[in-house]
Amino acid sequence: MKVKFKRLSPHAIIPHQQHAYDAGYDVTSVEDKMIPAGKWALIKTGLAVELPEEMELQVRSRSGLAFKKGVFCLNAPGTVDAGYRNEIGVILANFGEEDFQVKIGDRVAQFIFQTPKHPDISEVEELGESDRGLGGFGSTGMK
Repeated sequence: MKVKFKRLSPHAIIPHQQHAYDAGYDVTSVEDKMIPAGKWALIKTGLAVELPEEMELQVRSRSGLAFKKGVFCLNAPGTVDAGYRNEIGVILANFGEEDFQVKIGDRVAQFIFQTPKHPDISEVEELGESDRGLGGFGSTGMK
């Protein structure tokens, strides 16, 4: 299975794994941008992708950025559909206490490649019973 990336910027780096069996492929910024504490920003990757029809690309946070700086992908996982051909952006949120400076070449997120399931969807008048029933947020307790 082949995934094709196109560089839209001379600063773009083709995503790659840091270790042979890593699930995530690091993606980098092609711009310098300050993200103030408590705010978010769209970070350009300088990349467009051609995915096989049966694949999606998920944009996810890097655990080190989240833990050490409070910086993470706001709508994670973000989905890039197989038909999308424009530049991939990463929405980074800064929930840290200090402004966060993104620099060209910084690893800002990771890409995960997935094969989504496409179920047959139907509308019904009634749903089957379950052990949970109508219980929602917090219905199972806090511990």
